[in-house]
Amino acid sequence: MEEYIDLFEKVIAQTSPKVDYIDIRTGMSENTSILMKDGDVDEINTGMSLAARVRVLNNGAWGFAYTTDLSKINDITETAIKFSNSLKGDVSLSETDIIKDKIAVDVKIPFKDISIEEKKDIMKDASDAATIEKVNSTTVSYGDSELNELFMNSEGSEIQVKTSRVRMALNASATDGEIIQFGHGSLGGVKGFEVIADEDIEEFGRKIGQKAVRLLDAKPAPSGNFPVVADPELTGVLIHEALGHAVEGDLILQNDSILKDKIGTQIASDIVNIFDDASLRDGFGYYPYDVEGVKTKPNQLVKDGKLISLLNSRETASKLNMKSSGNARSLIADQPIVRMSNTYLQPGDNTFEELIEDIPDGIYLKGSRGGQVDTGKGIFQFNAAEGYLIKKGEIATPLRDVSLSGNILETLKNIDAIGNDFKLSVGFCGKDGQTAPVGDGGPHTRILNALVGGMG
Repeated sequence: MEEYIDLFEKVIAQTSPKVDYIDIRTGMSENTSILMKDGDVDEINTGMSLAARVRVLNNGAWGFAYTTDLSKINDITETAIKFSNSLKGDVSLSETDIIKDKIAVDVKIPFKDISIEEKKDIMKDASDAATIEKVNSTTVSYGDSELNELFMNSEGSEIQVKTSRVRMALNASATDGEIIQFGHGSLGGVKGFEVIADEDIEEFGRKIGQKAVRLLDAKPAPSGNFPVVADPELTGVLIHEALGHAVEGDLILQNDSILKDKIGTQIASDIVNIFDDASLRDGFGYYPYDVEGVKTKPNQLVKDGKLISLLNSRETASKLNMKSSGNARSLIADQPIVRMSNTYLQPGDNTFEELIEDIPDGIYLKGSRGGQVDTGKGIFQFNAAEGYLIKKGEIATPLRDVSLSGNILETLKNIDAIGNDFKLSVGFCGKDGQTAPVGDGGPHTRILNALVGGMG
């Protein structure tokens, strides 16, 4: 990326007198993705890409242009200027530090050192391990990427970041001839291939197959209000969906969040502390600087149950009289929008046994099969991957097809005990047609009076 610094400096110097602000972002990526179905490779994609985008701000309006041919950088800059000059807007940017930095993620095993054949063999090992009796189908997906990025702006920032990210996910389906159930799991991290190499792949696959088979004998869940204990994965989904989206500055400004004008108010029980932290190295949503060159750090959203902060870009922060939290994210081809990174509930001090011991009749929920949230109305519904009845403080009958639904603010206020363990999941979040890698998680969490539904 060094070779583009002089070029971009010239473009910025020529453009700055004509506009209020300009930034340029370029990236070169190497990617591999492999899809395997039932032990056979379905598709392999590998490639390199180079792209750049120019963003200019003038008359309160953005002009944005993108190219995969860096010899056209002057052309797309002119295009961006034209776009911004043809519009009138109310965009302004919050102040941020001028940063000059060069940073690379620590990688022990570079992806290029592992052949496609070796990657396929590991995927096959996972698939084979999951294919136990009654498992009728498996799908394994693998993806790795190495990205070199350069960001420069007219304020004087110049940031180079090199990141590596890898993920492998496995789905297994099992049937007894009447019903079908699924097991799912994923591994990943912002590191090199060591994330996969250091795992016991057979155990990873076997557990997912066993989960699918176990659910065949599970009972349909009861419906009604119960005390619920959510495992770290479902806790993460709850925090991500119920709180995370609702604190995104753009949704607040669009009047599409139940948390608008709620800063400083009690929105959860006083044991609840929630963070979004892009600087967390072990999180799948890790990045040291956002796409506007803002340095990331732990951002506490909820402290002792009170909403104290939001997620912002420089644009949304300016409109909300705040500072950017470093949550502007996007692929190079897309406009930056406010996104979560690693969002989690801070652990408490209860053991798992303490969370369940005084529940006479409740439900333990594990894993997630997705869900939806309406941030404007403040309601959500998630589906747990599996569940168990809790009877007299003991884990009892296995359950399947369990849903958890409720009102965001009521549910957060009903959190009455928090575990002392912690786990972050590896995943992707979609918003406005854009997808971003994220981590979400926390400890085991107890929620009183939660609305649980059986789905058949």
